[in-house]
Amino acid sequence: MLTHASVTTMLPVIDMARARAFYEGSLGLQPGGLKPDGKFVYAVGGSTLALFPKPEGTKADHTAISFQVADIAASIAELQRAGVAFESYDFPGLKTIDHVCVLGSEKAAWFKDTEGNYLCLHEDLAPDAAR
Repeated sequence: MLTHASVTTMLPVIDMARARAFYEGSLGLQPGGLKPDGKFVYAVGGSTLALFPKPEGTKADHTAISFQVADIAASIAELQRAGVAFESYDFPGLKTIDHVCVLGSEKAAWFKDTEGNYLCLHEDLAPDAAR
């Protein structure tokens, strides 16, 4: 039923100006504009990312959005040059090396936006590389 519906990812932000500076300046997203309901939108790879004001922020401890990239190491390096700080983890079943871990058929790396939302980069592995 919803197979062909477009998707909008909604991310809460405490400080819209600070969040926009991060998404535009650090991540390089092109501004799409402010909507009458207060959301600020970006077109991202055929989807929409909407930042919405939420004074109390977010308490989510999961990945809110994941960006698929062709080369995770190059993407991390580019984002680090723009000031993005990546997370490092060393838990049973989840250990990052140079901020990257392999999860089944993909590589993944996490970072937080200025508002505390967890964001991810992921690179799909070739089918034979995941074995």
